[in-house]
Amino acid sequence: MPVERRPAPPEPHPRLIRRWQRHLANERLEERVYRGLAERKSGEEREILLRLVEAEHRHQQHWIDLLGEHAGRRRFPDLGTLILSALGSLFGSVFILALAQQSETSSPYDEDWYATDAMAADEKIHAEVVRALAARSRARLSGNFRAAVFGANDGLVSNLALVLGVGGAGLPPATILLTGISGLLAGALSMGAGEYVSVRSQRELLDASTPNPETHSVIGALDIDQNELALVYRARGMTAGEAEEAAANAIDAAGDPGWSSRAPSALQAPEHEELGTGLGAAASSFCFFASGAVIPIVPYIFGMTGIAAIVTATVLVGLALLVTGGITGVLSGRAPLPRALRQLAIGYGAAAVTFVLGLAFGSVAA
Repeated sequence: MPVERRPAPPEPHPRLIRRWQRHLANERLEERVYRGLAERKSGEEREILLRLVEAEHRHQQHWIDLLGEHAGRRRFPDLGTLILSALGSLFGSVFILALAQQSETSSPYDEDWYATDAMAADEKIHAEVVRALAARSRARLSGNFRAAVFGANDGLVSNLALVLGVGGAGLPPATILLTGISGLLAGALSMGAGEYVSVRSQRELLDASTPNPETHSVIGALDIDQNELALVYRARGMTAGEAEEAAANAIDAAGDPGWSSRAPSALQAPEHEELGTGLGAAASSFCFFASGAVIPIVPYIFGMTGIAAIVTATVLVGLALLVTGGITGVLSGRAPLPRALRQLAIGYGAAAVTFVLGLAFGSVAA
């Protein structure tokens, strides 16, 4: 149900004035973010973003009219809007749009009695516009970037758990370092080998499912009354009548010049997403995993020992998990902070289990 909107009081309370000034500051900052994004775009996306800039300017005017003489006082925007603006100067448009989507979705205008119904409706529509633009950016985002984030996260968690497990057992620092390096190499090689096999298997499966490009050259020699071309169409889902008609049309057209470029769909190779090479995918997975797995052993590389090394490794991995979790949240179109904290909790949970087991085995061995 629409919120009942109140007219502005003749003498606004100072608290109310501050709230309106903050709304105005948010709108001004969001306008700058959208304008900055528009400068990076061209064509239709640029036009869409500039229309959002116009809408934010309309909203500003509403608060300026309400504030009157108080409109000149500048206030800080909300923390979330400030973060959005700061990240806008550091990261690509996909991150900015994902955060802008969160900002528009959580607009306070639904509950603010001094915002108009049109403004509240605008914010909901803006959220959907930004959601669609963010979806475009995510679709263009390289799959290798996603693989980098997830591969690095695997290396972080698995090698931290390994290092804390043997560290909890009381093994010497040199042994812990050797174990960490072994875990890095074993995990990275396993990831690389698995990715190689996966890509090669996908390619072989696609090759086995792709029609032979030479088959269309024999269609003109088929007997239109006794031919098996119709069976190809039936095997691909057509009814018997549809398949017979399609086969007859294909045979009739087979004599036309340039017919091979218009081969029947049943004989054409389907389009598939580019998979890349097996060796390229293997090398990428190896490097992504290793980049995460090296962080837990950094303290031991620099000669740290005991609890200091364990605490340092845990803190370094925790910071990295927050980053990878936040990036994962943004790429998924979700708020980054909850995903970052979830990633941290999962990683620390796994490491805590192995550390406790290491303490237990170390005490038993002693």
